[in-house]
Amino acid sequence: MFIRTERLFLRPGWPEDMDELIDVLGDDEVTRNLAIVPLPADLEDTRSYLSQRREKLLPHFLIYLRTASGSPLVGGIGLGRDGRDVELGYWIARSQRGRGFAGEAMRAVLDQARLLGHRRIVASQFADNADSARVLESAGFADTGAIHCRYSPARRREAPARIFVANLDASAQRAFAQA
Repeated sequence: MFIRTERLFLRPGWPEDMDELIDVLGDDEVTRNLAIVPLPADLEDTRSYLSQRREKLLPHFLIYLRTASGSPLVGGIGLGRDGRDVELGYWIARSQRGRGFAGEAMRAVLDQARLLGHRRIVASQFADNADSARVLESAGFADTGAIHCRYSPARRREAPARIFVANLDASAQRAFAQA
């Protein structure tokens, strides 16, 4: 599964992505805000991560910038299970932050999630990461007001995380009403 946006190309990770992925994920500033299973830290972990089979209804993508001079890795985004919920997770390389790539990728993945039959997507953001809250809200997520402790592998401890939700049925109705 591939997704193109105005500036980005989202695609599954391939073995050829290993060196660039290891380089970006070696940055603690990227991994400290992730609440997922630790991302790959070395060659063997990365090889295993890239070869994992994914559920068809829960795609994972690497995010690449589409330019005439090449396609640098911007980040990663995907859907996964959190209990009964479908959760969106993402990360952006430090050098690519502040340029709107996360919101653009999120909107594209939420559109794809709607096409896959998902009606509700949750996301969490560590309470000390206000930038992520703004990105989630700009992509159509609403803050539920709930705060849960989530384990952060990079922090090696639990930390408070705010819970957001995107109601895809409501998003589709709003978009139709505005058209």
